[in-house]
Order: sequence, then structure tokens, then C-alpha cells
Amino acid sequence: MSLPFPDRAFGAFMFDMDGTILSSIAAAERVWSAWAVRHGLDVEAFLPTIHGVRAVETIRNLNLPGVDVMAEVEFLTQAEFDDVEGVVSIEGAAAFLNALPPERWAIVTSSPRRLAIRRLEAAGLPVPRLMITGEDVANGKPAPDCFLLGAQRLGQKPQDCLVFEDAPAGIQAAEAAGARVVVVTATHDHAGDTPHPTIAEYRSLTTRLNTAGLLTLAAGA
Repeated sequence: MSLPFPDRAFGAFMFDMDGTILSSIAAAERVWSAWAVRHGLDVEAFLPTIHGVRAVETIRNLNLPGVDVMAEVEFLTQAEFDDVEGVVSIEGAAAFLNALPPERWAIVTSSPRRLAIRRLEAAGLPVPRLMITGEDVANGKPAPDCFLLGAQRLGQKPQDCLVFEDAPAGIQAAEAAGARVVVVTATHDHAGDTPHPTIAEYRSLTTRLNTAGLLTLAAGA
């Protein structure tokens, strides 16, 4: 793996959650598949649309007749909260996150807060001091709102932040916010067509503070 941004330093890191520091694909697809069947959807065509975006936008975009969108969101959130079987961390993510200064990183996720905490705990990952969730913004990914808010609360300019993402909607949101991006490919068969540097996992990556007190990426042991 080539080292992403070897000549850059950053004020803070922001991490998407699902597919970036943990994998909840199996659990999420179990819940959403059952929901899709009940609503007569083509499950195979539908499932790729759920990743990286808020449930409220996924359901609204379907324009299903007679559906109470917020009631369905609450139902799905509870179902995903109850099913964390197979939720696991991406290799090396726990050590990488635990090595970061607590005030210099955040999780920025489309998931509701209680579901995010549930999945982090199931995967054995630290719950950060700062978490931006789908409930904190008016517009979810691919809108930049979440990363703009994350940078603001970290006390950083977006262009001084590095975002770790995996899903197209999240990558677009980070780009629109003006942040640099690393694409995590751990839960994908291939990196896809991206101009951004990629990593498969975190075991070969570590972070250091430079003489100016900024975060840099370095090769792990």
C-alpha cells in the first residue's frame, strides 16, 4: 500500500462509519432486504441504494404510496439496532483510532446516533468525543453539510481535514465540503474509479504529530 498524502499535514481526521471503520453490511442488508420484500421491491436492485445515505432519503426517493416515511425510518432503525450479528471492525481500525488525539477526530455518519453507538460497541471501536450523525443536519450525504459541521465543531477549516470514506455519496459530500479524501476499500471488491488515494485497511498505517502539532500519516509497523 502506498502511503496516502505523505507530504500533507492535517488539523483533524473525520471518519465515515459503515464500510470505513466497521462493516455492518450483512446486518444492514438482512434488515433492509426483509423490509424491501414487504414493500414489493426488487431486492437485488434496491440494496445498493441504501449504503452511505440516510434511511429517510432512501425511503423518500422510492415515492412509495401510502407510506409514513418517519414511521418506516423508526422501524428500520430499531430493527438495525436489534441486529448487530456480524458487525466487525475493519482490520487495524481500533488501534488507529485509539492512537489519535481525542479532540482531533470525529465520526461523521448517516446513521442515527443510537444505532451508531450500538454498532461501534458491537465492533469494539471507541466512541469519539465528537460524532456527527444523520440527525444533526438538514441534508444528508452527498450534501456537504455533515462534513462542514464536523470541521466546524473540531475547530478546523474543511480544507485542513482528511476524510476517510468508502461510499460514493460520502466521497461526494467530502469533496463538496473541500476536504481531502482517503477511500477505504475493505468492504468493496475493487477500489472503483476514484482520483483519491485508497487503503484496504489500517494495519499498515499510523499517525504522528509534526512539529507544528498537525496530524500526518505514516507507515505502520
